[in-house]
Amino acid sequence: MSGGTFKAAMIQMRAGLTPGANIDEAARLIGEAKAAGADYVQTPEMTNILAAKRAQLFDTIVEEDADPSLAALRELARKLSLYIHIGSLALKLTPERAVNRSFLIDPKGEIVARYDKIHMFDVDLANGESYRESNSYSPGETAVLADLPWGRMGLTVCYDMRFPSLYRALAEAGATLLSAPSAFTQQTGEAGHWHVLLRARAIENGSFMFAAAQGGNHESGRKSYGHSLIVDPWGRVLAEGGDEPGVVMAEIAPAEVAKARGRIPSLQHGRRFEIVEPLAEPTHLHLVPTSRNS
Repeated sequence: MSGGTFKAAMIQMRAGLTPGANIDEAARLIGEAKAAGADYVQTPEMTNILAAKRAQLFDTIVEEDADPSLAALRELARKLSLYIHIGSLALKLTPERAVNRSFLIDPKGEIVARYDKIHMFDVDLANGESYRESNSYSPGETAVLADLPWGRMGLTVCYDMRFPSLYRALAEAGATLLSAPSAFTQQTGEAGHWHVLLRARAIENGSFMFAAAQGGNHESGRKSYGHSLIVDPWGRVLAEGGDEPGVVMAEIAPAEVAKARGRIPSLQHGRRFEIVEPLAEPTHLHLVPTSRNS
């Protein structure tokens, strides 16, 4: 870190069904990132296991307090004196329910923030792929921010990126850095959704966007898109991965946030609306602005 800038690294993975092997690979790549000068490192959604079947998941995962993946990455953060943002871990909440939980760990190995993915990925894609995350996972209910030395970060996970109101709320609460670690589907990635959504969230909020991703053909049979991204507040892609596991890095200048927001001050101009009467015609919405603080 120098001159107010810092180096951010996205760890791209291809997680399988064995948490120990996945965490060993994450640790290897995190070590590479640290050696290259990273100050902040992010891993993808489902760092510990990417399972397609409920039985595969629940036969493997454990509660947070007993999870060796979390313990190992906390120790690695201490050892490397590094901010490690675990994109998410699949953890057992009850015998029948799991949670998709993100962790921000400081260089002392302390957990400074936890975020449970709010929006469940329940979709049917055109190629026959079907996902029902809500069958196994309990959604989070709270947006989460955490202060880093370089700015305030808003934590989200993957499918959350399709819900812009979440990011606007995080930005209005002071976030200058946004995160969306993911296991994005190949089909929607190839359709351009990955790049468009992440760049849009960065542009409309004048914030950096960090998105480490899973990529390639997984042991579970799922295929994920990869292309880990770092996007600046003007929507420019600073760094991008491909299909293979690896490290994607960029130097981040937090001062770019103020520059972007100064050029396009949409955070100051935004207005919230509510419907105040039944619709007289189905093609017209009758809206009135409410105060920004309501």
